[in-house]
Amino acid sequence: MDSAAAVDSGNVWAGLGYAEREGVLAKSALVLRIARTIRARALTQAEAAVIRGLDQPKVSKLLRGDFRGFSVERLPGALAARGHDVQIVVRPPRRANRRGRLSVLVGD
Repeated sequence: MDSAAAVDSGNVWAGLGYAEREGVLAKSALVLRIARTIRARALTQAEAAVIRGLDQPKVSKLLRGDFRGFSVERLPGALAARGHDVQIVVRPPRRANRRGRLSVLVGD
């Protein structure tokens, strides 16, 4: 499906070139939690970068929503470095022959 057809079909993520909508949504939820933690602790981007072992420009990109260089697997480590407990749960399929879902539940 080309990007114009994907947008016309209502699949904005595919239209933007993202193959896995769930992955993008999971990253978005994780990045939102990272941003809230940085803000709640009144950290500068440089301070947040040191905690996670990144450089400040990467933190800046993350906070602007540009997280293409970050995998879903890498972002939980960023949360754990900031003191959050991160739990990944894998459940058996509800129905046979169905693709599983990827989601992130963020508690307050």
